[in-house]
Amino acid sequence: MQDLISFYRDIDPETRAVVVQTLRIVAILVLAWVLQAVSARLIRLFRAYMQRRTGHDEVARIETLARVFRNTAAIVIVIVAGTLVLGELGISVAPILATAGVAGVAIGFGAQSLIKNFLGGFFILLDDQIREGDVVQVAGLSGLVEEVTLRYVRLRNFDGHVHFVPNGEITTVTNMTRGFAQAVIDAGVAYREDPDEGLAVMREVARAMRDDPAWRDKMPEDIEIIGVERWDDSAVILRARLRVVPPIQQWNVKREFLKRLKKAYDERGIEIPYPHLTVYAGSDKEGRAPAFHVATQ
Repeated sequence: MQDLISFYRDIDPETRAVVVQTLRIVAILVLAWVLQAVSARLIRLFRAYMQRRTGHDEVARIETLARVFRNTAAIVIVIVAGTLVLGELGISVAPILATAGVAGVAIGFGAQSLIKNFLGGFFILLDDQIREGDVVQVAGLSGLVEEVTLRYVRLRNFDGHVHFVPNGEITTVTNMTRGFAQAVIDAGVAYREDPDEGLAVMREVARAMRDDPAWRDKMPEDIEIIGVERWDDSAVILRARLRVVPPIQQWNVKREFLKRLKKAYDERGIEIPYPHLTVYAGSDKEGRAPAFHVATQ
């Protein structure tokens, strides 16, 4: 140790200043790395603590907020460390800030959309409008939410296409997987069929699904029979709906119900109609219809 001190005293002042400056920069970088590791560790501990104390529905929101906080902390640490390093190198930060202020005025109009995106993302996270794993419709696009950031929301639709929606473009959020969902069933029967019989079969199918262990937990309530919804060109439309939990299962429940309903209608002889076409060939002056000529190959 004494030799190290003697060596330090023997070197020339300029070299000594460079050594001190280098050590300070290294210390700043090491401290920044330690702060980054500590902040990430604290965020992970807080996330685990909150996940133990909250329900399943809050897990996705906690994951999203934890990632945003982690990224924000990293950005702040990098900016502060970079400012300190520049100061050690003798680069004054004040002129840079002044230049940035002048440039900020020049590009202010161009940065409006960026600021709008960040503000939109902040309020989306604050109000808990969207979580990762939700199925939403925003800005005319719908899909599964894969990522929520302060700048954009990343969606993947049913075809596998990925959409990046800037938060500033989101004015209305339609969340289809929050709390519970309703699987709306529209079934068409022929005009000659009894609507009450068609509705009764729908109730029987729903009861059978609720007795099935594979679907019981997804259908907490009996089917709600709405009744005759409308008259279409070829069918009487019967409507009912099923409450589904978790809400992301609504499409699976609807597909299974329609499959079973088709089989049940076939077993009962209830016709599920399709458009019919009546061909009128006209008639001659005596009222006789001309013969049809059918060509086959």
